[in-house]
Amino acid sequence: MLRIDGLTKTYKTGDKALSNVSFDVPQGQVIGLIGPSGAGKSTLIRCINRLVEPTSGTVRLNDVNLPALRTGDLRRARRRIGMIFQEYALVERLTVMENVLSGRLGYIGFWRSFARRYSSRDIANAYRLLDRVGLMSHADKRADALSGGQRQRVGIARALAQDPELLLIDEPTASLDPKTSRQIMRLIVEICRERGLPAIINIHDVVLAQQFSDRIIGLQSGSMVFDGPPSGLTEAVLTKIYGEEDWTAMRKGAAEDADAEAEEKMQAEKMLRAL
Repeated sequence: MLRIDGLTKTYKTGDKALSNVSFDVPQGQVIGLIGPSGAGKSTLIRCINRLVEPTSGTVRLNDVNLPALRTGDLRRARRRIGMIFQEYALVERLTVMENVLSGRLGYIGFWRSFARRYSSRDIANAYRLLDRVGLMSHADKRADALSGGQRQRVGIARALAQDPELLLIDEPTASLDPKTSRQIMRLIVEICRERGLPAIINIHDVVLAQQFSDRIIGLQSGSMVFDGPPSGLTEAVLTKIYGEEDWTAMRKGAAEDADAEAEEKMQAEKMLRAL
C-alpha cells in the first residue's frame, strides 16, 4: 500500500506546487490523477519517487517512508517503483529485449550492467513480459523501429521487469491515437489487477480516466479538490477542477467511447467463439 500524508512542495521562489496532499492507494487500485496543466500532477508523481524532493510530508510505501531514505536505501527503494513515461524513455539503438532487461539494472552489479550480462532467469522473465504485452515477435527489433503504441508497451514491460510494488505512470496516452490509447489503458489496468499492483496515472484525458480508473483524484493549484469514484465527476466537480466549461460534449464523447469499447469487446468474443 502507498500512503501519502501532508505532502507539500514549495520551491525557493515561494511557489507552492503541492499543498498538504494526503491519500492512500490500496493494493491493486488504479488512480486517475487529473487536473489542468500546472496543477501539480507531475510534481506529485516525482515527489513520490523523489525525482523531486518534497518540502514536507510523508510518503510510505509498504511502511517505508521514502522521503527519509538516504542515498543507498533510496536507490534500493526506487527499484521497486516502476515508472512509465509519456515519451517512453527507451534507448533507441537497443533492441526491445535489451530495453526490457534494463529494468533489472538496479538489481545487478556495475560491471554486469555495463556488459549487459543478465541471468537466465531475468531473460526468461523478460520474454514472458514481452508475451504479456503482445510484443514477443518484436524482441529483436530496435526500439526506434516501433510505433508509439509498441514503444509504450515496451515501457510497461520494462517497468514490470523491476518487480515493482507500485506503478507511477506519467501521461501514457498523450502521444497516441484514441484506439491505441484505450488499448494501452486497458493493458495497464489488466496488469494491475493480475499483480495486485497499486498505480497512479497522471492523465489529461478525463474520458479515459473515467473509463479505466477505479478512483479519481483531482488537483487544482497543488491542492486536492476531488477524491472519489469516476461516477462522481459531475459537471460541478469538473468545473471546480478545471474552471467553467460546457461539459456536455465531453459526456457525450464518454458515452460514445463506452459504446465503442463494448462493441470492440463483443467483436473479440465473436472471433474467439469462431475459433
